[in-house]
Amino acid sequence: MKILILGTAYPLRGAMAQLNAILGWHLSKKHDVEIVSFKRQYPSLFFPGKTQFDPSKPLFPLPTTVILDSINPLSWYNTARIIAQRQPHLVIMRYWMPFFAPCFGTIARLVKRWSDATVVCICDNVIPHERRPGDRWLTRYFFRSVDRFIVQSKAVEQDLLAFYPQARYLLVSHPVYDVFGVAVSKDDARKKMGITSERVVLFFGYIRRYKGLHLLIDAMKLVNESLPVKALVVGEFYEDEKPYREHITHAGVEQSVQLVPEYVPNEKVADYFSAADVVVLPYLSATQSGITQIAYNFGKPVIATDVGGLAEVVVDGVSGLVVPPNDPRKFADAIVKFYNEDLEETLAAGSRQEKKKYSWDTMVEAIESLVVR
Repeated sequence: MKILILGTAYPLRGAMAQLNAILGWHLSKKHDVEIVSFKRQYPSLFFPGKTQFDPSKPLFPLPTTVILDSINPLSWYNTARIIAQRQPHLVIMRYWMPFFAPCFGTIARLVKRWSDATVVCICDNVIPHERRPGDRWLTRYFFRSVDRFIVQSKAVEQDLLAFYPQARYLLVSHPVYDVFGVAVSKDDARKKMGITSERVVLFFGYIRRYKGLHLLIDAMKLVNESLPVKALVVGEFYEDEKPYREHITHAGVEQSVQLVPEYVPNEKVADYFSAADVVVLPYLSATQSGITQIAYNFGKPVIATDVGGLAEVVVDGVSGLVVPPNDPRKFADAIVKFYNEDLEETLAAGSRQEKKKYSWDTMVEAIESLVVR
């Protein structure tokens, strides 16, 4: 089949670009795959990070056409024309925020008018974590142009059906991230980063309120009443960093919370996960989390809050611990339990076992089955 993936691609950075690259590579083993990407994804005024470009090496050398401007309707028309000229069987789009609904919805409508392509949407979110006026209208505009959907958790499935009951979809779990190299020894990783602490938990990924870093800071104050633990917080701030630093100071955890406020190139991801005993997700809301799938790839257990689809993937007592949301005491108790009951080896084994469930082959087969004939 001829398959076009419309969305973020290298050298633009972030999870969506990585996922498009990985998906494209797996599809390309059997199909003719091309990515159509943005020349401007966000206006600089709207982008909360330091740069939209990835310092990493490209993951896979997939053919990529860079043409789409998210805020220029003329480029939407030109993008649709180029896609239709390729006469694809499938056009795949990822959806994670309503900002992209106007361009994706318009392109999808034009492509379907000018070709026989099936438009498939992989829903990372239906309802955004941080809601804004017009989100529902924008999402509805895009969804009505889609032929088939893929959701990656029961939480997103429920959101999709509540929002768009007539949606035709498949539920396919988020595959593991298997592109960040191999794990190194814990001692070597810690030595490389100058970490001398005996116990290390990892909070990884860009930082916004819904990720719950403020909850982790409060939890670390409680944890250190029982035993010394280092929280390694790695990720670029997508909101004001100052209140978090002030929170760390006021909580008196400057020695136990280490901030690494930067975007991590692909080549360095393995070091941070290798250095950790356990990965922590103190989220206030979630759909599913790719961080869990990175943790599983490196055989790391996860302590997560019971929000969205996290508890669907983090199996309590098997591959990690699941605690009630928005409760620093319960989160602290889980970290203390992890160490006092020597759960690392048992839960790490569970993590490695759970990893086997999340195959890219399953995702590819699901996508292949969605072609409208």
